[in-house]
Amino acid sequence: MAGGLFALLDDVAALVKLSAASLDDVAAGASRAGVKAAGVVVDDAAVTPKFVEGVSPKRELPIIQRIALGSLVNKIVIILPIILLLSQFLPWLLTPLLMVGGTYLCYEGAEKVFEKFGWIAHHEEHQDDERPADGDAAEKKIVRSAITTDFVLSCEIMVIALNEVASEALLPRAIILAIVAVAITVGVYGVVALIVKMDDIGLHMATKDAPGPQKFGRFLVEAMPKLLALLSVVGTFAMLWVGGHIILVGTDELGFHALYGFVHHLEEPLAAVAAVGGFLGWLVNTFFSLILGAIWGAIVVGVVLGVKALFRSGKNTEHAADEAQAG
Repeated sequence: MAGGLFALLDDVAALVKLSAASLDDVAAGASRAGVKAAGVVVDDAAVTPKFVEGVSPKRELPIIQRIALGSLVNKIVIILPIILLLSQFLPWLLTPLLMVGGTYLCYEGAEKVFEKFGWIAHHEEHQDDERPADGDAAEKKIVRSAITTDFVLSCEIMVIALNEVASEALLPRAIILAIVAVAITVGVYGVVALIVKMDDIGLHMATKDAPGPQKFGRFLVEAMPKLLALLSVVGTFAMLWVGGHIILVGTDELGFHALYGFVHHLEEPLAAVAAVGGFLGWLVNTFFSLILGAIWGAIVVGVVLGVKALFRSGKNTEHAADEAQAG
């Protein structure tokens, strides 16, 4: 495993030298890009375990493996070539595309908050009560549904990552994004696999004779639902923060400087504080990005609900007219 990793790094270094870039630049670019995609990554890790609820424990890891492979295909085979072409020939589209992804993150985060407080009806997007828990057809359906959901999240991850390395040449840009795609996919679905099997590991340890493993096993079983709930909360806040920050920066780049200027003005005095200035400035930016994300998301949720209500009203009116005509 270690030998394969170093061989991969050697190959990457050779490719980077051909493009007159250094491995350090690629690593730094991949790090920047990966950090900015954190909000989507946490949400991805929180959502995916729901796809294998009710599935035979023996089939959980194979299904997650198939979803992970599908996610990798989404990122590298489909999304990466498209966004590279766009960034190369239509770079002015990057900010609007990023803001669309940021708006979607804000919408998803705000919708979860609204559902939590009961302001809108709760719905399970991925639940299908009619599907069987086992069987090849059921697995294909689960994998297909998960990969479809992953495609949206992967688009956001890759566009966010691209924005961080848009100034790089085409080849280093492609290498960095490919590294980010592989690293995020392996990281997310590796964590998902651990989460999904955590209760099984705990149950196995709870059967041991030694009291230490028994206690730890029971802890794992009891901790799993709490961990999923925590991931969901962290994912929601992360989506609002990342989405809000994208909107904040995007509006500034598109010429509307008031929002970014206001936040930057509040950051400046705190950034001058010795030792902790950078962190305090980041906290201010994060706080206002979160607030902006929540407001922006709430507006979009309101618009979506309004459109749905109009659509339902139109259908009901049409149905009533049809019944009156038939009568």
